Amino acid sequence: MTPGVPVVDDGTLTSTNPATGETVGTFPVATPDDVAAAVARAREAAAWWAGLGFTGRRERLRRWRVRFAQRLDEITALTHREGGKPVYDATLEAASALEHLDWAANNAKRVLGPRRVRTRVLLAEHSAHLEYRPYGVVGVIGPWNYPVLTPLGSIAYALAAGNAVVFKPSEYTPAVGQWLADLFAEVVPEQPVFQVVHGLGDTGAALCRAGVNKLGFTGSTATARRVMAACAETLTPVLIEAGGKDAMIVDADADLDAAADAALWGGMSNAGQTCVGIERIYAVSAVHDAFVEKLAARARALTVGVDGEHLGPITMPGQLDVIRRHIDDALARGARAVVGGADAVQPPYVHPTILVDVPDDALAIREETFGPTLTVTRVASADEALTRANAVPYGLGGAVFGKRRGVELARGMRSGMTSVNSVLAFAGMSTLPFGGVGESGFGRIHGEDGLREFTVPKAITRRRAPSPLPALSFFRKPSVDATLTRAVKMLYGRGRG
Repeated sequence: MTPGVPVVDDGTLTSTNPATGETVGTFPVATPDDVAAAVARAREAAAWWAGLGFTGRRERLRRWRVRFAQRLDEITALTHREGGKPVYDATLEAASALEHLDWAANNAKRVLGPRRVRTRVLLAEHSAHLEYRPYGVVGVIGPWNYPVLTPLGSIAYALAAGNAVVFKPSEYTPAVGQWLADLFAEVVPEQPVFQVVHGLGDTGAALCRAGVNKLGFTGSTATARRVMAACAETLTPVLIEAGGKDAMIVDADADLDAAADAALWGGMSNAGQTCVGIERIYAVSAVHDAFVEKLAARARALTVGVDGEHLGPITMPGQLDVIRRHIDDALARGARAVVGGADAVQPPYVHPTILVDVPDDALAIREETFGPTLTVTRVASADEALTRANAVPYGLGGAVFGKRRGVELARGMRSGMTSVNSVLAFAGMSTLPFGGVGESGFGRIHGEDGLREFTVPKAITRRRAPSPLPALSFFRKPSVDATLTRAVKMLYGRGRG
């Protein structure tokens, strides 16, 4: 059995450690009929869960949060065993997930609860009301690289909004997905509000077609297109968080020590297997050489291994070929490796690699690498850096290091999220939305937008007085139209045209 490669045999999915090949767990593979049955159960559970109201759901989600925090060591150890990431990285991931769970539980009523909104003069006889209704059943297809944080970015918010959830975790991390659902069932045993179905891509396709009311997907851009096509068959709305090729800009007035430290973390934490990880760096010529020197020194200090090291194994063995191909292509096109290089890929690990003088048409610039590699490109100015950062079809996250123009450059970056003088900070900020543009997807998790993402806005008007201009009738008096015309001109026709 190849370490890390999930095996399906006789209806059973076996998950293994990507470094050692140790069996982590076995799980029944859900057939299309099994998936449909789970969605049917979820539909009944959704009615019960929505009926608890915001207060009832908040109390149960808080209990889930408490039990989750009390067993933090358990889930971090499991994430380490199944995905290979270092325990410290798994701990940070779980802590961020708890922050989002807590925020969603405590803010759903404020964000989604019924409220009156202002009316306008022409309809002053009506009051206006807005509320957000849960979809019912939300399907979630999760990734393997952050098997706790990323799925809970959808699951916690969908649950807080009043939906039931059917979750298909990655076949590379099924044990983590099952742990999350089992823990929830301990605090909400009454109904199958949060269920898990296991399997490969065909199980995910079955979930798309099983009658869920909305589907949230995180994964590659190529798979996102297939998910959208499957959901389009039934006009099922989708939330897509796809690939990224995030850039960092290092301006002339940047703190180079801070920028180098952040670039290394942003590009190589979780062995570079981060959708919002930094992959491309554009450094202004005046500081390029000094920045590369500081970055390279830090990269050489990183250790690689299965236990207690900075970088763990590559979780998905097939990704090793992608990383190797990107490095080899860059070197063949004239790039230079200041750290790592052609021999960096040593399965199941990839050693830190920093490439300079990489041409813009190289794979390492154009395509998502998803490994512990960074390209550093010399540019004449921060404006050139911004142009080149925006020259790829992806648009997930990004970072800017600089004092005077930091925020200005961040606003100009074509991305859903940008950190100034830090990296990845937006991912843990529960009050901010998370999502991309372009080939990085659409829709948002986290924050108020993340709660609304899993609801349908419901508008209600209520008559509170007779109409001064009863225009909504075939039998209105002719004078009504004349009065309406005068009113519209008075209200909206003033000023310069």
